[in-house]
Amino acid sequence: MTIESDTKLLRARARIAASVEASLGVMVPAAVEAIWAQVPAYRDSSDAKLRADVTIHVEAIFRTFVAGLTKDRPARRADFASTREQATHRIAQGISLADFLQAFRIGQLTLWQGVLDAAGDDQEARDAALLLVAQIMHVIELGSTVAAEAYVEAQQHQQAQRDRVRRDLIEDLLAGRTTFTGQKRSILQATGLGPDARLLVAAAAPAGDYPDSPDDQALADAAAVISGARARNAAGASLATLRQDEIVGVLPVPPGGATAAVSSLRRAHAELQQRRVRLAIGVSTVHTGLHEVGEAYAEARVAREGLGATDGVLALPLLSAFEYLVLREGQTAQRLIRPEVRRFVTEDVAAGGALIATLLEYAASDLNAKIAAKRLHMHVNTAYYRLERIAERTGCDLRKLADVVELVIAIRLLGAGQPTASQPSASPATVTAPAT
Repeated sequence: MTIESDTKLLRARARIAASVEASLGVMVPAAVEAIWAQVPAYRDSSDAKLRADVTIHVEAIFRTFVAGLTKDRPARRADFASTREQATHRIAQGISLADFLQAFRIGQLTLWQGVLDAAGDDQEARDAALLLVAQIMHVIELGSTVAAEAYVEAQQHQQAQRDRVRRDLIEDLLAGRTTFTGQKRSILQATGLGPDARLLVAAAAPAGDYPDSPDDQALADAAAVISGARARNAAGASLATLRQDEIVGVLPVPPGGATAAVSSLRRAHAELQQRRVRLAIGVSTVHTGLHEVGEAYAEARVAREGLGATDGVLALPLLSAFEYLVLREGQTAQRLIRPEVRRFVTEDVAAGGALIATLLEYAASDLNAKIAAKRLHMHVNTAYYRLERIAERTGCDLRKLADVVELVIAIRLLGAGQPTASQPSASPATVTAPAT
């Protein structure tokens, strides 16, 4: 290219730059209108400041391009300072990263059309415009990169801030504080936790000593899953956060009652199992009022500890009073188990637990072997045979309520026949009197 042609292109380039700058008053509103027409998230937003913010951002980017033409240099990261600020605004305005980047690209297409309009029918200007494609592409690429980085960074900062507020709120509730303002009050309102709300508390921690025990990030993700469990049940989100090495959740009781809330937690637990995150989750009884969160948390801890090394969901509202009392047992109670009873339980568990299952169903059937056999889908003679074997091995008279209760307590204390993560067992607390 000759010096003369270089000079012509520079002059044409200067004319384009001047024309684009003079047309910003038209180009910027046109770009904003295009964004509103093509990106539903912007069009449907209720934020009164969104259009003004977008207008400021579009103009800043256009001026970055013009400055690059005038000074004959490519755009630099420092030129997109406003993009970082605007990314933070978009998060608060409910605009997703994908929509933010789409709007950015739409603005640059409007800019390219402005360059072509500035060139008009002037061949020198059109030749110069073609050489500006690379510069515009650089603005789009660098600007999009900065926009994405800024958005993600702002999103992470916002999430960290939100997690901190939620964690502080949980600590306040556990300490008995019930009056809140600002963000904490907004969180409670969003989750339906009013001062007199009926609520459950869940306490979750990694179960057992698995080789792939979840790290802090996995636990934080698990807290988000538990928090969203109620939302997936079309009842809104819950308040749950990572607190040191455990997850604590405060769940408003939905219209379906405690059973519906526990079902949502079990679905969350199953989802986490698929991710290889194994949690023991204990759930309190139903309490009324934020002032009872601390007491409910203590109950949830007892329920969680009742799972031992097993992952699952143990919910106190679905247990009988008998089963709850067994959860609170100590070493003294275990030492009171007679040796022959302990041996029976240990050996039957090792053999598959058929006799224990028969005994528990017999207890749940009010000591009626015929009903127990029907529920277990076995012949009644098989049920009688098994009960006789239990009596022989333990020295208990299974026609006596006291002896049956002794066996059931021993089974529970030794960890056999525990309620599972999927459903509570039949409650032996319904035993009343021997069948005749």
